[in-house]
Amino acid sequence: MFLPFFDTLRREGVPVTLREYLSFLDGMAAGLATYDVEAFYYLARTTMVKDERHLDRFDRAFATAFQGLEAITLDQVLEAVDIPGDWLEKLAEKNLTDAEKAEIEALGGFDKLMETLKERLKEQQGRHQGGNKWIGTAGTSPFGAYGYNPEGVRIGQDTSRHRRAVKVWDKREFRNLDDTVELGTRNIKVAMKRLRRWARDGAHDELDLDGTIRATAEHGYLDVKTRPERRNAVKVILFLDVGGSMDDHVKVVEELFSAARAEFKHLEYYYFHNCLYEGVWRDNRRRWDAQTPTWEVLNTYGPDYKCIFVGDASMSPYEIAYPGGANEHWNAEAGQTWLQRARSQWPEHLWINPVPEKYWGYTQSIAMIREIFEDRMVPMTLEGIERGMKTLGR
Repeated sequence: MFLPFFDTLRREGVPVTLREYLSFLDGMAAGLATYDVEAFYYLARTTMVKDERHLDRFDRAFATAFQGLEAITLDQVLEAVDIPGDWLEKLAEKNLTDAEKAEIEALGGFDKLMETLKERLKEQQGRHQGGNKWIGTAGTSPFGAYGYNPEGVRIGQDTSRHRRAVKVWDKREFRNLDDTVELGTRNIKVAMKRLRRWARDGAHDELDLDGTIRATAEHGYLDVKTRPERRNAVKVILFLDVGGSMDDHVKVVEELFSAARAEFKHLEYYYFHNCLYEGVWRDNRRRWDAQTPTWEVLNTYGPDYKCIFVGDASMSPYEIAYPGGANEHWNAEAGQTWLQRARSQWPEHLWINPVPEKYWGYTQSIAMIREIFEDRMVPMTLEGIERGMKTLGR
């Protein structure tokens, strides 16, 4: 019954073998995932995914193979299984008219917002639904989940719907970018070649056709000659924004990441979320327990590296300008402080923005990042990348 799932995995590019599929069936036969969807997911992923770069492909295949299951109604579930309905129901999002949204006002700045949140945490004694004051669900309070407030603190909500919140106190999962994605065009690589400075290192050999012809003619027999492969010796450190609004740009960023991995021999990369702070990471699944201190990165890679930030620069202005304004954690120093340190360490720097350039003027945080980078921001288009590489290559 799971053969369609197996076929879908193969179509999505997950290199699962028949042996791994049989191991998955053995696990199912042993009762490792009976009536437990989450256990079923992890059993399938553990047995049939060998490389972490294929995890996102697995997720897409899983969603495709089992789509439609979410269409089962709550009444059907309750008829089949004797479970209280309030265990399964998720409070519906409150739908507000434009007029109602226009009536909601911010509390008056980041400091006032955080002060009010602390007071209400002390005062509130229980769960609250609806309303415009307490920490709860489906209301217009600045604090809580599944409601609406343009400047609030989102607490306990699994996904972002409006993408408007001053601060988010939820633990969210981001995925690593796939550096082996097939490029839709080779032009990104061509654009990056503006940074090319060739060096021969002997690590990889390529055929020396002229040398082979000459040696063969001289010796009277086939004498194959090789030479070290030419590689781009430019050093690049890449900072990649992931999660939140960057989810809309995953495909094009993966293409850029894949091209950079192929083009630059000396490439280091780190992930961050929204703005640079005191910690960065290489694996999004371990971003909470395996961060690298930003100071360590600044002290490890010399000023000869070209520094490239990739992100939409779209966030609350507090995340850039204020200590404590970071999304998901409390930062002791403002994001702009860390960005200035990065610019000082790597004088040749650039910010690549996947948001179309014509929309930059509508987002305050983009203007702030452009000012910090002294307008060294380019759009993620072929023309923009060529322009950026030309700037870095000066």
